[in-house]
Amino acid sequence: MNFLAHGWLARGGSDDFLYGNLIADGVKGRDLQAWSAATAEGIRHHRRVDAGVDRHPVVCRARARAPRDGRRYAGIALDMVWDHFLARDIADPALIARCYRVLGQRPAPDRLAGMVPALITEDWLSRYADLEFTCRALRGIGRRLRGPDRMGELARWIEDDYARLERDFAELWPSLTRTLAI
Repeated sequence: MNFLAHGWLARGGSDDFLYGNLIADGVKGRDLQAWSAATAEGIRHHRRVDAGVDRHPVVCRARARAPRDGRRYAGIALDMVWDHFLARDIADPALIARCYRVLGQRPAPDRLAGMVPALITEDWLSRYADLEFTCRALRGIGRRLRGPDRMGELARWIEDDYARLERDFAELWPSLTRTLAI
């Protein structure tokens, strides 16, 4: 899951809990003592969500359809396409505004510090509804990775496999909201 999905699954918690869910990818290690209890619990929740999604049969099947050379990064591409479907189909402007407010009021971890201001000012969470924007974001990640551009390859796969991925999301999302939403 990506930012919007993590925000949606954490929306029932406090702002500190939501913040932990939103910044968890920028927090490394198990020692969370530097964070408030609610933020640390949000980080742990984010990690449980990621682990559950990565093992989910729908995600495993989708990843197996990814181009062979890109499977190492297919999880990133799938996380972003899930946010695309969520933004497109289950848009919640109040939740998006809350995510931006929470992120804007607190410092982002160093690993996310350069990205979070752009995420907010460019309204990424709403713009994920546009598949072209989502694929452009994937290609941007690919340009920052060393080696061949596997993310560009995965963006083409998402476009080509769109209908099946849409069905995958329709099966995956209700399962996640039943088991992982707060």
